[in-house]
Amino acid sequence: MRRLPGISIVAALSVAAPAPAWQPPPYGSASPAAPASLREAFTRAAGEYGVPENVLLAVSYLESRWDVNGRLPSVAGGYGPMHLVDGRAVTRASTGSGVHRDAEGDPRGDESRPYRVGTRDVAPAPPEDTLRRAAELTGIDPGVLRADPAANIRAGAALLADHQRRSGGRPDAGAAGWYAAVARYAGPGETGAGRAFADAVYATMRAGVSRVTDSGERIVLPPAPGLGPAGTGTPGLRRASGTVTPDCPPEVSCEWVPAAYRRTRNGGHGNHDRYDGRRQVDYIVIHDGETSYDAMTRLVRNPDYLSWHYTVRSGDGHIAQHLRPDDIGWHAGNWYFNSRSIGIEHEGYLAKGAWFTEAMYQASARLVAHLAERYGIPLDRAHILGHDNVPGTTPETVRGMHQDPGPYWDWAHYFELLGHPLTASGDQDARSVMIKPDYVLNQPYFTGCLPSGECMPASAASVWLYSAPSDEAPLVRDVGRHPGGDSTYNVYDHAARASTGQRYALAGREGDWTAIWYLGQKAWFHDPAGEPASMPASGGLVTPKPGRSSVRLYGRAYPERSAYPRGVSAQRLVPLQYSLPAGQFYSLGLTTRGSYLRSSATAAVRHRVVTGDARYRQIQFGHRVMFVRASDVQVISP
Repeated sequence: MRRLPGISIVAALSVAAPAPAWQPPPYGSASPAAPASLREAFTRAAGEYGVPENVLLAVSYLESRWDVNGRLPSVAGGYGPMHLVDGRAVTRASTGSGVHRDAEGDPRGDESRPYRVGTRDVAPAPPEDTLRRAAELTGIDPGVLRADPAANIRAGAALLADHQRRSGGRPDAGAAGWYAAVARYAGPGETGAGRAFADAVYATMRAGVSRVTDSGERIVLPPAPGLGPAGTGTPGLRRASGTVTPDCPPEVSCEWVPAAYRRTRNGGHGNHDRYDGRRQVDYIVIHDGETSYDAMTRLVRNPDYLSWHYTVRSGDGHIAQHLRPDDIGWHAGNWYFNSRSIGIEHEGYLAKGAWFTEAMYQASARLVAHLAERYGIPLDRAHILGHDNVPGTTPETVRGMHQDPGPYWDWAHYFELLGHPLTASGDQDARSVMIKPDYVLNQPYFTGCLPSGECMPASAASVWLYSAPSDEAPLVRDVGRHPGGDSTYNVYDHAARASTGQRYALAGREGDWTAIWYLGQKAWFHDPAGEPASMPASGGLVTPKPGRSSVRLYGRAYPERSAYPRGVSAQRLVPLQYSLPAGQFYSLGLTTRGSYLRSSATAAVRHRVVTGDARYRQIQFGHRVMFVRASDVQVISP
C-alpha cells in the first residue's frame, strides 16, 4: 500500500513552529536518561512528583488514550500523552477567515427557500497555555514537551502536583484525594466541566483499561473497583441557563447556549426552524466544526449564521446545547436530513489536527446514546452518520457536499463507547462486508493537510478504493464529485474511500484484495488476512428488479407529487447523476415512506409534514447514503 514519505517537521495545527531537533530526545534537565518505555515514563514521573500512578495514567487516558499521535497536536492544540495545550499555536491557527466549514453552500438544503451564509471572522479566545506552565514547572523547553513523550508525561505530572498544591490537597493523599487536582487539569472553566472530567477519570480507574498504543506498547491500568473520590463530585452535572434545563445525560457537563431565532434584516428568519410537537428523528449527524468551541458557540448565536443542536468541547468533553432536539437545525446541507436529524458539532479540524481527545469521544457517545434511546434510533452506521455521509439534494449540489468529520474520526472506538461495538457476522460466507481496519495500524496516504500539500502519517478509519486489485491502479471514479476527472488522495476527497462501520456487498476477492460494489462499479481495497481491513457482515441487500437494466438514485425520500395538499408546493424529486446497474448489490439501511416537512416562517403552526405512499430504501451506495424507490428494487435477505 502507498505510504507517506517521512516528513521532518512537527506541525501545530499546521502552522506552529516545528519542535527543535533532538537525537535522542532529552527527558529533562534534571534527569540523566530517558525512560525505556512510556509505561516506565509514567512510573518515574509519578514517583518524582508524588502523583498516584493510577491517577496519572487515567488522566492521560482521558486525554490521549496514551497515544503519541505522531507528535501532532489534537484538535485543541494539545500535545503528547498528557495533552499539553499550546495556546499560542491555537490562536495562530484560528486566525484568517475563522469560518465554520459548514457555512459553505446552503446549510438548509431546501431549494424552495435557499439560504446562504456570508463569511465572517471570529477570533477565538485563547485557551489556557498549559504547555508553557508545564515548561515553567519542569524547566524543560516547550519544544521538547511537544516532541518528547516522556518529557510530556513528566510535565503532566508536574501540572497535576501543582494543581494539588494550589487546591489545598495533601501531597501524600491517596488516589481518592486527588479529585480537585484532576478536575482542575481539565481547564479553568466551568466547575461542572471539571467535575465531569474528574468523574470520568475516576470511572476509568475503577473499571481499569488495557490498550496497545500507537507506539506499539501495551499499557495496563489495573481496575480499582472500590475507588471513590474524596472530593465533592456527584452526578447530575447539568447546568441551567435562565429557565431552560439542557437536555443531556446526567453524567456529562452541559449548558444551554441558545441559537438565535428571530427575523433578519432581509425578511427571512434565522437560524433554525422551531417545531411544535415531537419530530420524527431517524439520524444523528456527527460533524467537526473546523474552528474552536469558543468560536462555534458564538457563531450559533448569530441569526444570519446556521445552527446545530449541540457542540462538544475537546479538552474536557463539556457540551453546549443550542436547540431543543425537536427543533430543526440547519447543519447538514440537505433539508430532508435536517428535518429528520439531530446535529452534533465537535471542536476540531478535519485535517489541521490529527486526533480527537478521549474526553470528547466519551461525552459525545454518552449524548448520542441518550438521544438514540429517546428517539428509537438504531446505533449503526446507517443511522449514526458523519456529515460526509449525507448525500447531495440534486446533481448540482453533489460536488459541494461536506467531508467532516473526516478519516481521522475513530468510528470503531466510538461505537464501543456507544455500547454497540462493530462486530463480525458469524457467517463466513456472508454476502456483505463491513469496513473495519485496525485504527492504530491503518495510516493511509493523504494529501492536502499541511502547507506543503502532504499529510503527516496518522491513524485513520478509512481505506482507499481502486479500480483493480493493485495500489498502482487508478482510484475508482465518482461522476458526481469529479464529473470530468479522477478521484484524488486529498484528505477532503471522499470519492474513493470507504469508512469504518460502513457495510457493502461483496463483489469479489483476489489474493490480499477484496472488491465491493461502490458507485455503480467494482471497487478494490487491500484486505490481507494478517491485517484485515474488513470483516463478514450480515444484513439485507438490494438489487434492481428483474427486467430493470438500472435504477435511479436520489438524495432525498420525498413524496410523490399527488401527496401534496392544496397550499403546499410539491417538491421536485430530482434523481442524482448515479445509477444502480442490474447485477450489482448494495447494503440496505432503512425503509421509509416518502415525506417532506414544509416550514416557511417563524410560526410553528405553519409547519406541515406531507407523507406519501411511495416507499424508499436507503442504501450505502458510495461513501454517502442514497435512496432508491422500493418499487424499483428487490431485497435480498441476509
